[in-house]
Amino acid sequence: MTIDWVALSVFILLFVIVTVMGFLAARWRRGDLDLLHEWGLAGRRFGTVITWFLLGGDLYTAYTFVAVPALVFGTGANGFFAVPYTIIVYPFVFLVMPRLWSVARRHGYITAADFVRGRYESRWLSLAVAFTGILATMPYIALQLVGIQVVLAAMGVEGTGLAADAPLVIAFIILAAYTYFSGLRAPAMIALVKDVIIYITIFVAIIVIPIKLGGFGNIFAAADAGLKAKNIPQGVLLAPGQFSAYATLALGSALALFMYPHSITGVLSSNSRHAIKRNAALLPAYSFLLGLIALLGFMAIAANIQPRAPYGAQWIVPGLFLQMFPSWFAGFAFGAIAIGALVPASIMSIAAANLFTRNIWREYVNPAVSDRDESNIAKLTSLVVKFGALVFIIFLPTQYAINLQLLGGVWIIQTLPAIVIGLYTRWLHRWALLIGWAVGMLSGTGMAVAQNFSSVYPLNVFGTVIPGYAALYSFILNLVVAVVLTWVFRAASAPAGADETHELDYTAVAA
Repeated sequence: MTIDWVALSVFILLFVIVTVMGFLAARWRRGDLDLLHEWGLAGRRFGTVITWFLLGGDLYTAYTFVAVPALVFGTGANGFFAVPYTIIVYPFVFLVMPRLWSVARRHGYITAADFVRGRYESRWLSLAVAFTGILATMPYIALQLVGIQVVLAAMGVEGTGLAADAPLVIAFIILAAYTYFSGLRAPAMIALVKDVIIYITIFVAIIVIPIKLGGFGNIFAAADAGLKAKNIPQGVLLAPGQFSAYATLALGSALALFMYPHSITGVLSSNSRHAIKRNAALLPAYSFLLGLIALLGFMAIAANIQPRAPYGAQWIVPGLFLQMFPSWFAGFAFGAIAIGALVPASIMSIAAANLFTRNIWREYVNPAVSDRDESNIAKLTSLVVKFGALVFIIFLPTQYAINLQLLGGVWIIQTLPAIVIGLYTRWLHRWALLIGWAVGMLSGTGMAVAQNFSSVYPLNVFGTVIPGYAALYSFILNLVVAVVLTWVFRAASAPAGADETHELDYTAVAA
């Protein structure tokens, strides 16, 4: 495939713009970046507008842009579960996250594991939350590279050996540099540009492509026929046998989404409880965008776009844009996807670095670490995390990263009892929570592996098979174990640890 120099030039121009912004961000809302809360949470200064862009850039990634249409392309209506789950999650955010923000602000917590440590006086439970967060985040970062790889290939930048990986390496060296120097301010500033160009891309696509394909009636008819030809007899509809899987995927994904460290980092960077609540009301606008993105899967079927090795169905969105748009706009759209990878990748690496520094290094290696050294360790850790993700995607098949990311939701939801229930009550015993977490991790991983890393597990209940999201099933088991063992530990008068928080901490407007 020859290089499309027009598309590549537009792509590079957008990349240069966001790179400059990334380095300039260090001077934006200036703070002492030798302090971890300034580097890793931007001093908790972001208001409603910046938080909206930051969380949008954080949660709606390049992988979302590529994978959701690919799922719709391959499975039909089941791929649309992502739309209701992002609607379900925002009432959850409205109720829960202001409480986390308040107690974190009052006690200087930077991570969810900090809160768990203070709430339960449990180093081990805090370590479990930190470990799970890092584990679930690493393949998520690697998958952002898949989006960049695919759009580079679409512009003809591909090959074998070092030449094939050089553009990706350069992109992530630049990302690592401005994240190191600017911290969370860099992705927050870049998210403004990212969201604008993604909205432009999607609105143009949703108008131009249907015109070229004869309207939405023709698109849905062609998609229905194409899916039936793939042995999906219900076509664009949801089959009755898929109802339980669809519902549990939506609910389980909603419960898991804001347990991810990068989501919590975005929340804790807000300057008030009110900013979080306003964002919970405004963020469904992204769900509308996500619904439009998902429709690209049906459009690709109607346009007869074929998956391409080694990218598989991940190719269909770039392939659709190449077929439907002139080179300059295709380059603009590919720039949107790539920037949509850089923003969440940088936030994820910062969140993982915060967890490692606060809840592993400071807790187990050097409790007397100075504020300056703590910040420096976090900066270096963010580089290591990015490098690890880069090595992962270069030397291992993409399918490994995809499989592990599917496990991400299974893993991260196991931290919900300690974090979310802990925001309202301390009744659950710290050792019961830890054992419940371990049971959830092992059972959820086992379910996913047993189904060859499929996220849907056919649960047999008294002879009735109920297909459902493995994350939700394992979470329920986790919670049951935690409740039962809490009764056991409390009956045995096992020490529950001291709580350094107070009820008013959870509703305080400011520290």
